[in-house]
Amino acid sequence: MCAFRANMGSSLFGTKGQIGVNRGVAEFHARRPVLISGAGETLLTLPVEGLDAPRLAEFVALCAPVVPRLVITARRALALGLNATTPVALNFTACLDVDIILALVAGAKIDRPVDVKAAGPAASAAIDLVKLSQGLPAVLVADVVAGRAIDHHIIAVEAEAVARFGDETIRSLAIASKASVPLNSGTRADFVVFRDAMGGSPVAIIVGKPDFSEPVLVRLHSACLTGDVFGSRRCDCGDQLNLALKRLEEIGGGVVLYLPQEGRGLGLANKMRTYQMQDDGLDTVDANTTLGFDDDERDYGIAARMLQMLNCNRVVLLTNNPAKLDGLAKSGIEITGRMALEAPINADNRRYLTAKAARAGHRLNHLITSLAESSEAERDVATLAP
Repeated sequence: MCAFRANMGSSLFGTKGQIGVNRGVAEFHARRPVLISGAGETLLTLPVEGLDAPRLAEFVALCAPVVPRLVITARRALALGLNATTPVALNFTACLDVDIILALVAGAKIDRPVDVKAAGPAASAAIDLVKLSQGLPAVLVADVVAGRAIDHHIIAVEAEAVARFGDETIRSLAIASKASVPLNSGTRADFVVFRDAMGGSPVAIIVGKPDFSEPVLVRLHSACLTGDVFGSRRCDCGDQLNLALKRLEEIGGGVVLYLPQEGRGLGLANKMRTYQMQDDGLDTVDANTTLGFDDDERDYGIAARMLQMLNCNRVVLLTNNPAKLDGLAKSGIEITGRMALEAPINADNRRYLTAKAARAGHRLNHLITSLAESSEAERDVATLAP
């Protein structure tokens, strides 16, 4: 029998904080409660994702005699007409009800008074943790009564560890595997698969034979199941990916970083929720913020680390998004130039592209030209009309 004592600061186990956050994210994925402590408070927390009446009743019983509060992001609070710059906790003046909670989290408006207080560090960390799990950005929380015994199966997480976890995830990045893959065009590409402490698997696709001693043409591409795989017409993602590959092949080589950041970092389920909001009249920016997210939740630290591990430290970026330039530059990558990717405009993506240009600062000169031509054509038709 092998007897041992786990060294919680070792490379085998990681730190106690890292272990706690990893397990906390897994618990939120499974929609189980997690204990989060920080700045003198300990909270029992439950993600709102997947909440139903039986689970709510069990959580209320688990927290008794304390009544749970609902914690939402500052973005969601603003969407509800509440003044906030940080996450806030909503105290309930009546019995908790699933429909009321879900309306506060994802409904268009509130029709009842709510008691609002700033959320503390532990509650804010719970919001960050639920974002890591790519669930709805809202949690139910209840203060743990001093001296009360807690079920030992409930995972405990430190708020400070959640704050450190992003940088620790970047440092954990390692190359898992690689292989050469022939593309439809006849060009061969090396697929380099990375792995991080969260289990994420970003991929670098090295097309052709780029010279890494010189600036390399690079595309940072966030995974888009609907656009990349199924050819959705309501975004330009699949077209941009195909244009990027073609451009890299034309110049003899470059790199595509394929990043698991669906829906600008919201995750696929939340992306579909924002699509429904867009169908109901919101644009892509307002849909994200109404749901409680920032317009863009992506972080490009992982992308910068991937490039550094490939010895690619100077790049020409294939992008229309200035935030990608800023994100890479802040992480130590030298940006020597930018090349636009002008994907086709159609009736289904025009509104989406217009919002990206007008509200998110994307440089879409071809869209501006198209809109100007459309306006001119409309004026001509109006002039010719009897």
